[in-house]
Amino acid sequence: MSKEQETPEISEASPDFSHYPIVAAGSGKTAANEGAQAKTVYNAELFAALQETHINYRSKESIHLYFAVLVAFACACANGYDGSLIGSISAMTYFKKTFGTSLTGIKLAGISSLYNVGSIVTSPVGAIISDKYGRRVGMFCGAWVIILGSVIAASSHVMAQLVVGRFILGAGIQIMTVAAPAYAVEISPPHWRGRCVGFYNNGWFGGSIPAALITFGTNNINSDWSWRIPVILQCFACIFVICAVWFIPESPRYYMANGRQEQALAFLVKYHGNGDANSRLVRLEIEEMREGIKQDGLDKTWWDYRPLFSTHHGRWRMAQVLMISIFGQFSGNGLGYYNAAIFNNMGITTTAGQLGYNILATSLQAIGGMTGMSLTDKMPRRKVLVIGTFLCACLLACNAGLTSAMKFDNSFTPPKITNLPYAKGALAFYFLFQVFYGFTYTPLQGVIPAEALDTNRRAKGLAASGFIVGCMGFINTFCTPIATGNIGYKYIWIFVGWDVIESILWYLFCVESQGRSLEELEYIYDQKSPVKASLHVDKVVVQADGRVSEKVVDDI
Repeated sequence: MSKEQETPEISEASPDFSHYPIVAAGSGKTAANEGAQAKTVYNAELFAALQETHINYRSKESIHLYFAVLVAFACACANGYDGSLIGSISAMTYFKKTFGTSLTGIKLAGISSLYNVGSIVTSPVGAIISDKYGRRVGMFCGAWVIILGSVIAASSHVMAQLVVGRFILGAGIQIMTVAAPAYAVEISPPHWRGRCVGFYNNGWFGGSIPAALITFGTNNINSDWSWRIPVILQCFACIFVICAVWFIPESPRYYMANGRQEQALAFLVKYHGNGDANSRLVRLEIEEMREGIKQDGLDKTWWDYRPLFSTHHGRWRMAQVLMISIFGQFSGNGLGYYNAAIFNNMGITTTAGQLGYNILATSLQAIGGMTGMSLTDKMPRRKVLVIGTFLCACLLACNAGLTSAMKFDNSFTPPKITNLPYAKGALAFYFLFQVFYGFTYTPLQGVIPAEALDTNRRAKGLAASGFIVGCMGFINTFCTPIATGNIGYKYIWIFVGWDVIESILWYLFCVESQGRSLEELEYIYDQKSPVKASLHVDKVVVQADGRVSEKVVDDI
């Protein structure tokens, strides 16, 4: 267990966040220093605090913070590993022989979907552990459950044992992925938050790419070990989490919500304030936490989820969670669970070819996801979701259209494509879809729900998100192999139409959270129209030395 920090001293006086003058835009007043610049920002107070508190990204404390985010990243790796694993081992000869499955059909649907059922059932448990015992304990417990599920699944000889293992795997993932994103968002400095949480969610690729490579390599083993080895290796990321979780600090917001204010302050001073208890950023964050976090909050009644929807701001918060949870799982990315079947429809019929293209598709999505993550703290979330989702619809439409134009010569076994350029075009657009989906959704699937939920609701809200993701994942994993087997590429058109609807809904209902502190979003969600309020910006004057000296308001 990490050693608790000593409590630093802090000035008793309330911090003054409005010491710079408020200047009317048309008043004729100018900044005192030559070289001053006017800037438009979402939150003047936060911007000013960040300008005055320069966190040294190379310091020992920052490196320790990176390691803490890496532990959360490893939690997402376990989830991503499974997403790629099933799509790969379902194409393996010995897996199909042992369990009597094919690339499509109800048997494969059952094996895949029991993972999501486990996730759905265990959603409340993840919230209880994370809220009562801390985010670190949640990650620790989830890792052990995943290991148990992996061992059971890897040693399976009959379908019943395999689906039990899959169920337990899903339960462990749910416990872990309630705690990990909450932890990543709560320990991050405000201006690192998007990248830290986006990096956490990119852990999907930290698992899915190794899974694709491992299955490609073990496919040449002429025994059941060709699929058993990849299944048991799902434990690797979990072992790292179990060992590393005790060497990272607990979330300051968890401390604050449980009456341990001194430890919350100690964390902020050490990791956000360069060791200065009177750092403007630390004072801003601690005061906002004191105002926004209730020690008798929603997290203290483990069974009561009604407050998530009982207030105006609670409903708007959960609207963001519902949209990203549903859209993030049902924008066409669920097809990736059955890449082998998708590639087979495009004329790639060999197991080696299907596994190789699966690696390429996963890698391209990772490139898109990591690029999006690197820009998350600079790009407005709303614009990315509206435009990115619409482009996903366009790319899937091109893929489906070219696939429909493909012609086969059935005199060959398997049938041979006679107009190969159409097949290549269909593949190209499918791969482009992976890039744009990764850029749009991979970072924000972690960022949006973690930002939308306040500390009193975060664990329960993330548990509810996990429940929704599990339900949507169940639909994807259970329906996709059946639909693909019955209507083939035409199934893609469903996602084309749905992605267009998603894009419209993002435009109408997405609350912009970029550039604001977690506690400041309380004000945004309390407004009659949170979307309109979230688009409001402040104008400030930044002096040549970087100090914010004036806040500019429009003339009335």
